[in-house]
Amino acid sequence: MALSGHLPDLDSFALLVEVARSGSIGAAARAHGVSQQSASERLTTMERQVGVPLLSRGARGTRLTASGALMVEWAARMLQVAEEVDASIAALRGERDRELRIVASMTVAEHLLPRWLVALRQQQTQPGTDRGTTSVSLRAANSAEVLRAVAAGEADLGFVEGADRPPGVSSTEIGRDDLVLVAAPSDRLARRRTPLTAAQVSGLALTSRERGSGTREVVEQALAVHGLTTAPPAVEVTTSTAVRETVRAGGAPAFLSRHAVEADLRARTLVLVRTRDLTVSRLLRAVWVGGAEAPAGPVRDLLAVVARTP
Repeated sequence: MALSGHLPDLDSFALLVEVARSGSIGAAARAHGVSQQSASERLTTMERQVGVPLLSRGARGTRLTASGALMVEWAARMLQVAEEVDASIAALRGERDRELRIVASMTVAEHLLPRWLVALRQQQTQPGTDRGTTSVSLRAANSAEVLRAVAAGEADLGFVEGADRPPGVSSTEIGRDDLVLVAAPSDRLARRRTPLTAAQVSGLALTSRERGSGTREVVEQALAVHGLTTAPPAVEVTTSTAVRETVRAGGAPAFLSRHAVEADLRARTLVLVRTRDLTVSRLLRAVWVGGAEAPAGPVRDLLAVVARTP
């Protein structure tokens, strides 16, 4: 719907209504916290925009013209509707500020988000903070499903793994995650003294995540740099925890986030298998729908926590 351009802004309407109520431009100016000159100039601009005189100025004060009286009636209705819409918007923002729907890749969901969410709640419960705490729902999925859910509006914020900037959503880099090759202590590779070459890694039947996962994608990309592809997996599972437990039980080796295996490497329940000339690292990204800047409210609050939390 195209408007004529003769419609003043809401602040001008409110100023005119106040002149009608108080009978004085000076009183209306004081009520709106502006100077009388500024108020007078604004009303003059309003009359010029509308194209008819709205006020009759004289030695005894200011009174409405017939057109001005009609304009005040219309303005009062418009301002009432504007107040209702403004209150409704505030309610919507309140709902947004109280709820945050997150869908995250497995590594982020299992090993990083818990401490980020604790830090967010601590921030929101500090003395002097009156916004209240945010109710968070979290779903873990592979990176492809995270992107689909965010694009479909099923989540306010997503976290994915991978080297490439995902299409169809806005995103920001939040860190980097190194993947390491691990094996059970009983595996022959755990006793190997020399690093594996990229070609040797390519020939391994590994315990692997399903297609569409960030972990599997990054391993495939790292081998593709050398013109290699991955061998068919020995077993395929859908969570990093399942991958780790399969390897710990004596299954085939696997590439896993260092975040996921730090405790196991210290306890020697898993063993690091060294590789040579093979960089298996991925960017971690936050994704959302909208402009380049993250939406105000809990999405932006959580990303601020992520930025300062090691």
